[in-house]
Amino acid sequence: MRIAIGIATRGRPAILAETLAELDRQTRAPDRILVCHVSDEDVAGIAARFPGVELLRGEPGLPRQRNRIIAELGDCDAVAFFDDDFLPAPEWLEVLETVLQARPDCTVATGVVLADGAKGPGLSPEEARAVLAAAPPLSEALSTAPAFNAYGCNMALRLAPLREHGIRFDEELPLYAWYEDIDLSRRLLPHGTILRLLAARGVHLGTKSGRVPGRRLGYSQVVNPVYLARKGSFPWSHALPSAGRHLLVNLLKSPWPEKEVDRFGRLRGNLRGLWDLLRGRAHPGRITEL
Repeated sequence: MRIAIGIATRGRPAILAETLAELDRQTRAPDRILVCHVSDEDVAGIAARFPGVELLRGEPGLPRQRNRIIAELGDCDAVAFFDDDFLPAPEWLEVLETVLQARPDCTVATGVVLADGAKGPGLSPEEARAVLAAAPPLSEALSTAPAFNAYGCNMALRLAPLREHGIRFDEELPLYAWYEDIDLSRRLLPHGTILRLLAARGVHLGTKSGRVPGRRLGYSQVVNPVYLARKGSFPWSHALPSAGRHLLVNLLKSPWPEKEVDRFGRLRGNLRGLWDLLRGRAHPGRITEL
């Protein structure tokens, strides 16, 4: 089995370098590492420091960059997509290969995030490595649990179903692409199972640089779930509570926001999304106009 690692990146080469350095610790080495960037500045110094990494130039937007990577994987059986600020535990790929070989029904896999800086001010690489070092050992690589969807910071795909059915990330979801991981996972569900790999662990730094501004993210929080529900990849029973939950949280926290979160900007985006839905003008791509 040939397994690649794919990383879409933009605007943070120093963090990308930390992630690539961590990949050298994998007990099962990746057969290929592909990094899709938008500009030369995104990967400054990477080619010299990591000569084995394949650098691909792509159009901006997470789905477009990940699809660019998929287009280059004709010789691979699976790809693990990591965010450029996700540090996997050394056994991540080894666990993935073990499960994919034992479970031919598994089309989508996702690991366990031991700490997620995206839910707070973010984590430094040193803090992430400390979390990984303190994690208790796991002996059973085949330990899995059903999952509703993969978490995009560490999601793996068996490539045969994507090729057979022409499935790709939805490029109508621009920029940061809120919920692109749910969309792709659920569209692959008819062709296999989605599994959480309990022995494949890692830490998501949640680096704030390069993130989408609050107003754009807030718009996506409301509009993207509705767009995916209409499309059929996200149940309405999940889409409406998701949009309502984010709107409520942003409303309650806007007067006293966390210093690292633009709560008022997100709330403004939420309200603009609601207004566009009421007018029949809502579409994920409208965040490029905000």
